[in-house]
Amino acid sequence: QVQLVESGGGLVQPGGSLRLSCAASGLLFSTFDMSWYRQAPGKQRELVARITSGGSTNYADSVKGRFTISRDNAKNAVSMQMNSLKSEDTAVYLCNAMRFPRNHWGQGTQVTVSS
Repeated sequence: QVQLVESGGGLVQPGGSLRLSCAASGLLFSTFDMSWYRQAPGKQRELVARITSGGSTNYADSVKGRFTISRDNAKNAVSMQMNSLKSEDTAVYLCNAMRFPRNHWGQGTQVTVSS
């Protein structure tokens, strides 16, 4: 059974930083593309950042230069460092593991950016 467990969310002031982590189990982690998505109230789920099984990364334009995704295949974990946070970054952040046709989701962790 695949499990993706996110951690690291919380309340932070604008301009602050958070580091999200996702611990994966039940899958051959190194062969999956790993992504962070987010969903804000009333908005569609959107891709924030992805790191492929080969280590290539891509980011949503709104977070480029502020967020950095990384993976540790030895620990079956993916992380995302979020700096210079803005109020519009407030959302539930979800970890995703994909290797066609398999697609797995975590439960999400809340990030709230507010003064």
